[in-house]
Amino acid sequence: MNIMRQIENEHMRLDLPEFRAGDTVKVHTRIIEGDKERIQVFQGVVLRVSRGTTDATFTVRKVSDGVGVERIFPMHTPGIDRVEVVQQGKVRRSRIYFLRNLAGKAARLKSRKTWE
Repeated sequence: MNIMRQIENEHMRLDLPEFRAGDTVKVHTRIIEGDKERIQVFQGVVLRVSRGTTDATFTVRKVSDGVGVERIFPMHTPGIDRVEVVQQGKVRRSRIYFLRNLAGKAARLKSRKTWE
């Protein structure tokens, strides 16, 4: 195993749940303000998941006061406390950018059935 891959494996997080585009997630991020630290929750729909080693990211979109807000989170950062999957959405694409043009009830996604 080469040295770069070994260093990347040391920094990867293995505690994140499996999620994909269309899922509704709660991302608990650590916010540092001065010398205090708090947890802030960002809940929204996953638009895309970019796979990779330490450079993996995922984009989450929510609508706040009628304005769409998107945020890109690095997957393996220590700034993320945890990720919770609230609902699994049924979509047929890996990048669901079409949600940006939809509003209200048209922006709803069907729920994916789980056989657990």
